[in-house]
Amino acid sequence: MKIHRLETFCNRYVGFLRVTDEAGNAGWGQFSTYHSDITATVFHRQVAPYALGRDTDELEQLVALIPEKEHKFPGSYLQRAIGGLDTAIWDLRGRVAGVPVAVLLGGTAGPIRAYASSMRRDISPEQEAERFSRLRDEHGFDAFKFRVANECGHDVDVYPGRSEAMAPTIRKALGPDVSLLADGNSGLSPARAIELGRQLQDNGVEHFEEPCPYWELEQTRQVTEALDLDVTGGEQDCEFVVWKEIIGRRIVNVAQPDILYLGGICRTLQVCKMAEQAGMPITPHAANLGLVTLFTMHLLRAIPNAGKYLEFSIEDAGFYPWQYGVLRNDPYRIDGGMARVSDAPGWGFEVDPEWLARSEYAVSEVAA
Repeated sequence: MKIHRLETFCNRYVGFLRVTDEAGNAGWGQFSTYHSDITATVFHRQVAPYALGRDTDELEQLVALIPEKEHKFPGSYLQRAIGGLDTAIWDLRGRVAGVPVAVLLGGTAGPIRAYASSMRRDISPEQEAERFSRLRDEHGFDAFKFRVANECGHDVDVYPGRSEAMAPTIRKALGPDVSLLADGNSGLSPARAIELGRQLQDNGVEHFEEPCPYWELEQTRQVTEALDLDVTGGEQDCEFVVWKEIIGRRIVNVAQPDILYLGGICRTLQVCKMAEQAGMPITPHAANLGLVTLFTMHLLRAIPNAGKYLEFSIEDAGFYPWQYGVLRNDPYRIDGGMARVSDAPGWGFEVDPEWLARSEYAVSEVAA
């Protein structure tokens, strides 16, 4: 069926796209969070004109065509806009077929191990350990990620000694059986990352994310080669030319594409295939409870090289107020440390009508 109407509903932080075909079938997707209103403008000017009138079965061709047509505008905003189109059409396909997107991708509904992902650096090691202990007892998490260094921090910590104290403090509080992960957010030089990384691995940390400035691939490769734990990364990277370098040169041990930064499911599947051929697991970036986490759940239930766990943000409305009051249903319940892809068709979410009524609305459609 041909795409007839493309409607966006946005605020500064969150943006949804509804696609409607000529038969009246509809599907919902989401742009990446943050500056979603700008992404919606990019969408209507630089993506919608190529999509209207095209068949929904042509999605894979469209996500290849649009970057070529807009070749003077590579990068994040264009891919974030394409990601909204991609995820909306996958939802439409699932609703029409009556199955979850995971099934369309070759997988099944069901559980996925989740790790409790902290976004905070304004928290002491002792406070983080207490929070993780509570989440373990309440929800059954057995894997936890904490923050080290400072975001793009040039080796300057939040305060002296914080990064070194995180792993031993949390390991002592939680014991030897839980999985620990650390995220550097581009904060360290190679020498400092290797020094801290050795201390992390001595405390049983198994995943060291984005230790060096992500755009400096050679710096990250030095850290990967020096350490025994998994060095991971790729969340910021939205162009295939960079992904070919990351995977082909083994810049990291584990690839972490973000479905909505990268441009949707179709483009993410291409990165997953590249990684599979290289024997590299995929642990996607999904750092908030916008829909990127739900999309990632479906992906991980389908790809053969899925990593050990799903990233699951543990931050409340005090930290991320914009991610609450958006959906009518809750696809994010954690039971026994597991998230679950439901049997609902498509992505299995419903946007709250009151949120939609407060949003900025725009539409592109086929002329009558």
